This record gives sequence, C-alpha cells and structure tokens, in this order.
Amino acid sequence: MISVLFAVLTALSNGSGTVLQRRAAMRVPQSEAMLSLIGRLLRQRVWLAGIGLVIVAAVCQAVALATGPISVVQPIFVIELPATLLVAGWAMGVRAPRTVWYGVVAVTAGLAIGLAAAAPVDGTDSVRGADWIPTLLLTGAFEAAVIVAALRARGDTRAALLGLASACGYSLTAALMKDAMARLGPDGGALALLSSWQLYASAAAGVGALYLLQNALHAGSLVAVQPVLTLGDALISILYGVTLFAEELRTGWWLLPELAGVGLIAVGCVVLARSSLATDTLGPQPPPPPRVS
Repeated sequence: MISVLFAVLTALSNGSGTVLQRRAAMRVPQSEAMLSLIGRLLRQRVWLAGIGLVIVAAVCQAVALATGPISVVQPIFVIELPATLLVAGWAMGVRAPRTVWYGVVAVTAGLAIGLAAAAPVDGTDSVRGADWIPTLLLTGAFEAAVIVAALRARGDTRAALLGLASACGYSLTAALMKDAMARLGPDGGALALLSSWQLYASAAAGVGALYLLQNALHAGSLVAVQPVLTLGDALISILYGVTLFAEELRTGWWLLPELAGVGLIAVGCVVLARSSLATDTLGPQPPPPPRVS
C-alpha cells in the first residue's frame, strides 16, 4: 500500500510539473531547439516551478520503488494525465467535458484490468553488477536510434519519437533508482546508497529524459507525445522489472486482458490529449513579455 500511495503522489507531482513545463515550452519560438531551448526555459519561473514538482516526484518515486516492484509502481503513472487535467481544470474553473470523463474511465479501467491480469510478483531488490552492462548497452543503442530518427523527422512524428526516447530514459531512471534504494537495506545504509554508482547514473538518466521531454513538448502536439510517453514508460519499465529484477507476470491467456488494458489506456490517453480541457490547460499561451522579472 505504501508503494501504491507514493506512486500515485509521484503521478500527481509529475503531471502538474508537465503542465507547467508545457506552458513554458509553448512560450518559446519554434526556432529554438535542444540546448538553446533549455537556456530560454531556465529564465522562466513557470518552468522552474515545474522542475520543483519533478524533484518532489523523484523523492516519492524513490520511496515507491523501495517498497514495491517496478512492474507495479511504474504502470500506476498512467493516471498522471487524467489526474492532471482534472486538477488543472478545477483550478482554472474550466469544466471537464463528457469526453474527458470517458478518457478518465478508459485509462483507469485499462490500468485496473492490466494490473489485475498481469498480477506482478516481486522479485529481487537489487541487480547483479554484470547484468547492467548489456542492459545499458542495449538501452543506449535503442535511445541513439530513436533520437537519430527524431532529428530526421518533423512535427508530431519528431515529437512522438522524442517522447519515446524520453519514456525509455524515465524507465531506465526508475530501474537504476530501485537498484540504488536497495542499498538502504539492513546491510547497507545511507553511506552505501551515496556510494553506489546507480544513484548518480539514475540522476544522469533522469536529467537526460527531462531534456528529451522538453524538446518533445516543443516539437509537436501533446496528443503526439503523451500516449507514447505514458505507455512507453510503463511497458519498458515492466521489461526492466522482468529482465533485471526477476519480477513475474502472468502469461498465456492472461495476455488477452493485459493487451485489452493497454489498448484502453492508449485510447484514453488519446481522448484526453485531444480534449478541449487539454487545450485549455496545456495549450498555446500568449507571447511572454520581452523580459521575465
């Protein structure tokens, strides 16, 4: 229950942070990209507030991963978008249309069906050092291929590819963080955690994923980024959980309801990202003043 609670808190913090980051990104001219984009964003208080919520989310995520399997914790993050839209709509006085509630129901039902069918079983808390070598090599090769493809694309295609690269980065961050948090066990402690390379690798992977997400949000529409980001994070994290942490999922005919759950989540994310509420809360903003005080 502790891992589920902190996973929900992580989703809420991350979702709210995404809202603020999206608002900031939409204020930057389309001509800006990559490093120049980050330089412009650093001068915006809205973006810095979003980063603050990302830090809060990272702390909550660390607690969730330390107390539960990654195959449970990461998929819960699919509630990030519906929760964020509803909270943002309430805060801004924007009424949620019926389609938004359909999307909320689809995402929630898909998550419940998928997790109930998969019934993840916790495995080991830590990973053998040698197992990280092929994992990091394969992840790096996948990330490089997706980023190269994104740089050759434009518009929503580029946004979706960068969203997928960001999702992979966030999944790797979670896997490294879970392995690092295992050092806090009875045989370790704070010193063992601080001396683990996984902790610093997790921070580096998180910064890289955040950097890719900024460019994804700037390159195209939310409907192109969010479904890939949401499902990519959940599915790649499950892959890490099974291969690195020996977590077990039900297979056989259980794959049918699991796939049905994934399908419902995908449909729900598209419906939510295309809704008028998403446009009102995450859409384009008027140009900022010449200087940010």
